[in-house]
Amino acid sequence: MASRYNHVKDDKRTSTLFYVRQHMRNFDDVVIGAGPGGIACAKILGRAGRSVAMVEDREVGGTCLNRGCVPTKLLLGAVAPLGIIDNLARGRIIEGREKVNFPALRERIRSFVEASRKVVTSELTGMGVQILKGHARCLSPSSLEIEDTDGKKQTYTTKNIVFACGSRTSTYPDLTPDGETILGSTSILEQRAIPESLIICGGGTIGIELADFFLHMGCAVTIAEAAPQLCPTEDSDIGMHMRLHLERRGALCLTGVRAVSMLCDSDGNARLTLANGATYTARKGLIASGRMPNTQDLDAEAAGVARNRRGFITTDFFLKSSPSSWAIGDVNGKILLAHAAAHQGQYVAHSILGEVQTPYIPGPCPSCFHGSLEIMRVGVTEREAMATGGDVYVSKVHFGSNVMAQACGNPYGFVKVVWRNDSIVGIAAIGANVSQLTLSAQLLLIGQYSGARLDSFMVAHPTLDETLVAAIRAQRKPSNS
Repeated sequence: MASRYNHVKDDKRTSTLFYVRQHMRNFDDVVIGAGPGGIACAKILGRAGRSVAMVEDREVGGTCLNRGCVPTKLLLGAVAPLGIIDNLARGRIIEGREKVNFPALRERIRSFVEASRKVVTSELTGMGVQILKGHARCLSPSSLEIEDTDGKKQTYTTKNIVFACGSRTSTYPDLTPDGETILGSTSILEQRAIPESLIICGGGTIGIELADFFLHMGCAVTIAEAAPQLCPTEDSDIGMHMRLHLERRGALCLTGVRAVSMLCDSDGNARLTLANGATYTARKGLIASGRMPNTQDLDAEAAGVARNRRGFITTDFFLKSSPSSWAIGDVNGKILLAHAAAHQGQYVAHSILGEVQTPYIPGPCPSCFHGSLEIMRVGVTEREAMATGGDVYVSKVHFGSNVMAQACGNPYGFVKVVWRNDSIVGIAAIGANVSQLTLSAQLLLIGQYSGARLDSFMVAHPTLDETLVAAIRAQRKPSNS
């Protein structure tokens, strides 16, 4: 009986605490933005018993859950079997063709995202985090004004502000999405039908992944990238390998020429004009050429914060943007990746709690391109290693002899290891399913596993990991970058 009484008493206390927090206007910490970084930070602070508010003018989960990583990976997952079938069909091992039910796929994405959003919201509120819907504007280092969708404004005070506002598709004169013919990374996910043809302006992660999906769906795809290669953040050998893969599947790849404009023409088509005067048309166009921070109308300067010329909030080595504020994730412009934002959010939360006093050192940040041909990298590229000096070497092994790569009919690609003197400074791979190597590569790099140290553990057979280890053991050759 006593146990039941205590349980009821605890329930009343929790209910009262939740009610009080839901009506507070003075907080220990206010997190602006409910994306991966803001969520990671708010959870730790809320769990520690602090009064925390999270401000979000759109949906909880940010771009990653609602308009980025999650929806695009569900798209790519749906067409992944088509890639395997195509690969095996070239060897006459499989015959026939499957078809993606696009309306059903869209519904699956909608329901998964909605359910995930509810789960995240429940977790946050369960930890006492108050979610404030509306747009935040800074009034001072310790106060904010939040305007809801009805235009009602309310002022809140706080000891600390964490900017986790994220980013959006970059826009330029004559290269701006209109939501109808010229699309951004958000509006393209809202399309109800697959266009006959698509021009993608930008050959980075977003452009490459969406090109992969639309090619599988029978769309004629053109990719225009101003840099000399596709995947410009990676080494030229990886960019060239991706280009050959896409061109084999029918994509037209244009590199090394800047896009001047992409506009809707008189026929309702997307028309791309390049700096060399060449023009290309398609039923739809996609602007996928970079990101810009969501710092517009934020009045961050009122909180003592500085922004650079591109609008990103500047920080010190502790991710502090002022004596009482921090900036994490895309909004600080350091690494525009969801997992980087979450990692920074965790660090800042522990800093606020006084559990960390050292500068933020992220270690080797992993990055991936997903699709039928994937790219994985941890650490620096060969090009970056050469730029920072020292004796740089590269060891490389191709997937041709790997059983698992052969099993899915796509043994193309390789693993490369970048060395400075005798230390591993970067590991990259391109091939089918290589994103599954990311954590292994990161641990091998951090632990500097080579030589006799590499003999201290066994590698399962057959796995893609075998090629990863073989690349570390392979002969090192001087870099020619």
